[in-house]
Amino acid sequence: MTANTTVQGSDAVSADGAGPIDPSRTVAVVGTGTMGQGIAQVALLAGHPVRLHDSAPGRAEEAVTAVAARLDRLVEKGRLDAAERDAAVARLHPAAELAGLADAALVVEAIVERLEVKQGLFAQLEEIVGADTVLATNTSSLSVTAIAGGLRLPGRFVGMHFFNPAPLLPLVEIVSGFATEPTAATRAYETAKSWGKTPVRCADTPGFIVNRIARPFYAEALRLYEEGVADPATIDAALRESGGFRMGPFELTDLIGQDVNEAVTRSVWESFFQDPKFTPSLAQRRLVESGRLGRKSGHGWFSYAEGAGRPEPHTAAPAKAPGSVTVHGDLGPAKALAELFEQAGVKVKRKRGEGYIALPGGARLGLADGETSFEYTNEEIVYFDLALDYARAGRIVLSTGVRTSPESLEEAVGLFQALGKQVSVIGDVPGMIVARTVAMLADLAADAVDRGVATAEDVDTAMRLGVNYPAGPLEWAAKVGHRSLAGLLAELHERYPTGRYAPSLGLVRRGYDEEAAEAEEGR
Repeated sequence: MTANTTVQGSDAVSADGAGPIDPSRTVAVVGTGTMGQGIAQVALLAGHPVRLHDSAPGRAEEAVTAVAARLDRLVEKGRLDAAERDAAVARLHPAAELAGLADAALVVEAIVERLEVKQGLFAQLEEIVGADTVLATNTSSLSVTAIAGGLRLPGRFVGMHFFNPAPLLPLVEIVSGFATEPTAATRAYETAKSWGKTPVRCADTPGFIVNRIARPFYAEALRLYEEGVADPATIDAALRESGGFRMGPFELTDLIGQDVNEAVTRSVWESFFQDPKFTPSLAQRRLVESGRLGRKSGHGWFSYAEGAGRPEPHTAAPAKAPGSVTVHGDLGPAKALAELFEQAGVKVKRKRGEGYIALPGGARLGLADGETSFEYTNEEIVYFDLALDYARAGRIVLSTGVRTSPESLEEAVGLFQALGKQVSVIGDVPGMIVARTVAMLADLAADAVDRGVATAEDVDTAMRLGVNYPAGPLEWAAKVGHRSLAGLLAELHERYPTGRYAPSLGLVRRGYDEEAAEAEEGR
């Protein structure tokens, strides 16, 4: 990575003190679809004169009318003063020709995701706008460096990736291409900030921050489905009710569109030269090929036909809770369970040793660690999945194999039901659902930070705001323990030796740092 593309922290300011574009200066938006209109609305309400252009005749005029209607709805809802609405509409104008954008201080492009089309547009704009104009692309999948490759002044070119709907979602990824000058990136960053957005800086790598690091949220769910260990409704419920995610991956991809989600996954995979960590799903490919694209087609993983019910997650029948359990050693991120069991009236004995829970019948109850129960030939093992917060989780997932007796499984089910939890039992799979997903998210996040894609703070901010994660992946990793997550991935790598689960040096290094810090504290 060259010096001028190294990502600085969110509060960094370039040496020349580049600030936001003055609200008196014109902002132009090229492309008048949903995203283009949303970006125009954001700039308009920040006080800028805004010009809209579209290559299709009449579209710019239609977009001006549509944006004005959006503002009318804000007035009706009491979110905008009528006088402010009138002033904003007076600053909004269509531009029939690109030449009408000549005085713009910032031009944001939001057109079709085709490299040659974007390159052609910016080549034309460069001949029209001033030398100090910042040129920005809203691309979510193409290389910012490649789009700017043919420009005479590529240093003033930057990515400004807004999230849909742009007026509502706060995140903007400010992407520095290989030739982007720090001044341009800082001006774009400060401008987005002055618009009330939360910008984060990142280098020009496939998927930027959010679309790069979010891949395992979908990929691991699809992999578990392909392995036949759980159905989509149960996997969704586990990640919502135990992991704390707002939506499960199957319902979310139905909302996004299976074709859109699969295309992003495939683009990132191909851009990383088919790195196994980003391998697309055959099951999702078949869904797309069948035309089941999600809500927009009426059927995806779930049916959206009128009157169609949503499949229920697998939930275990009521079982009797054991009267007592023995907690051995430190349960790590699940240490809160001992107190929760006691509060539920289950007697808890504590012993030193390896971290697990001993059930009265002799079976071990352990936190998912990347191993499987069938590997234990002389013991009965029941695994339980990671939860964001065991006290607040509404569902706990258990995993066990054929060697575990029905009686031992019933004890485990009853134990968690005594806490008021729903319990789902899935197949004997290493890493389970939430633990596996969180480990992979943390791994990609740590790797991105170590490679200079973004700072740890910006990665966590991007994932919380861009895709509504309950915690940033590095924040969650610190809570669970980098060493534990790296160990889980190492176990997965041993069982799936494709490279997909090999822990990154970034995650492993954090694990060693964690160990060294603990040793220092113990002195």
